[in-house]
Amino acid sequence: MLLSTGQRVVFIGDSITDCDRRGAAAPYGDGYVDLVRSFVTAGYPELGLSWVNRGIGGDTVRDLAARWEADAISTAPDWLAVMIGINDIWHGFGSHPQLAVPIDEYATTLRDLLRQAVDRTGCRLIVAEPYLIEPDRDEPQRAQTDRYCLAAREIAAEFGAVNVRTQDAFDAVLRSTVPADWADDRVHPNRPGHAVIARAFLEALGYEPAGPLSMNA
Repeated sequence: MLLSTGQRVVFIGDSITDCDRRGAAAPYGDGYVDLVRSFVTAGYPELGLSWVNRGIGGDTVRDLAARWEADAISTAPDWLAVMIGINDIWHGFGSHPQLAVPIDEYATTLRDLLRQAVDRTGCRLIVAEPYLIEPDRDEPQRAQTDRYCLAAREIAAEFGAVNVRTQDAFDAVLRSTVPADWADDRVHPNRPGHAVIARAFLEALGYEPAGPLSMNA
C-alpha cells in the first residue's frame, strides 16, 4: 500500500469525481472517491488518513486551471489524484464543440498544473486516465478518448505518478457486458460503474488489506 500514516488524499476532477459532494452526499460524494475512501479506511484503519473531494461537474482541464490554487494547492495534499479529460473530449461530439479542449492544450495544461502542485506542495500524484464506456475502439469518440488516455499516461510517467488506467478497467468488464450495464450515457457511471473505477484506483495503490475479518471476536 502506497499511502502512509496521517496523509491527506485530495481528489480533483469533473462530475465523475464530484458526485454530489456539495449536496446530499457531502463531503465525499457518492461515487468512486467515497468507495476508495471506504475500502482503504476499512482495510487500513491504523493509517488515520484524511480525504478531500474537489470535483466539480462539467469541468475541463481549463476549469481546473482556473481553480487550481483554491482547490488543489491550498488543500496541502500529500497525495493529489487528478482525473480530467472526459468533458474536454465529449464537448467535441456534442452541442458545444467550442468547449472542447484540443489534445495539445489538454496535455500542456495538465502538465503545468501537476508541476505546480509538486513544486509548491511536495505532493505525490495519482493520474487517472479519462474513459468512454464503449467497446468499439473505432467509434470516433472512443478513438479520441484513447488518444487522451495516452497523453495522460505519458504525463503520469514523466512525473513518476501512480497511473490509474480507467479505460482499461472498463474494457475488461465490457468483455462480458454492455455499456448500459455501467452507465446510461457511456460516461456517468452507476454504482457498479463507480466500483469499477474505485477498483482500478485501489489496485494502482497496492491495496492489500491484511487478512480476513474475524467473525469470532
